[in-house]
Amino acid sequence: MYKIGYYKGTDKMSDLICDNYPMLLVLSRFGLSLGFGDQTIQEVCLNQGVDTTTFLIVVNLLLSDEPEFYTINSDQLSLETLVNYLHRSHDYFLSFRLPAIRRKLIEAIDCSHNDIAFAVIRFFDEYVAEVRKHMMYEEDKVFPYVHLLLSEKTDPHYNISVFQKQHNQVEAKLTELKNIIIKYYPTNSSNELNSVLFDIFSCEQDLASHNYIEDHLFIPVIKEIESKYNKI
Repeated sequence: MYKIGYYKGTDKMSDLICDNYPMLLVLSRFGLSLGFGDQTIQEVCLNQGVDTTTFLIVVNLLLSDEPEFYTINSDQLSLETLVNYLHRSHDYFLSFRLPAIRRKLIEAIDCSHNDIAFAVIRFFDEYVAEVRKHMMYEEDKVFPYVHLLLSEKTDPHYNISVFQKQHNQVEAKLTELKNIIIKYYPTNSSNELNSVLFDIFSCEQDLASHNYIEDHLFIPVIKEIESKYNKI
């Protein structure tokens, strides 16, 4: 059970994490380290060079069930900080989280079930390939475009709506993988397989939160900046 509420800079960072342990991932993606004692959120962010407002916007948005009530103006946050947060998220998924799940998956499956074992690994690899393609598009096209905007320049051949149209979800592939494991994979010892399946569910939720921030914060803020340039 998580504490759902509006966190402020004067709240203790330890209270935020203890009340909502998934925020540990948010903490690391902002480049914030543990060992902050009883410092407030504002003190931790200030001491470690992170924009407090941007951190709080992301935290409170993730803890809210009603994003439509959040109206964020581009001048309220640090877009550079938000881009760094998204970049670290990509690195976490592609370099750490998904490879770790694959290793556990290979260890958990029984290769004597050749057809099903092959299907499980194949579906997982196809899913990771889709995630990688999506994230590398952001790294190679979207983020450079945002940095262009930050330098007060525009690209007449590109805007964030192009990304928004391509921002398709990849949950269908992962759902198919989970169904194969749950419905059709026979096993006598379920501890290892249940553990990796739990990791897959957890990663899916984490990826959904990542997309949530892009859909409800990143894209709207970029659109607002673009609209300002269009009025000039």
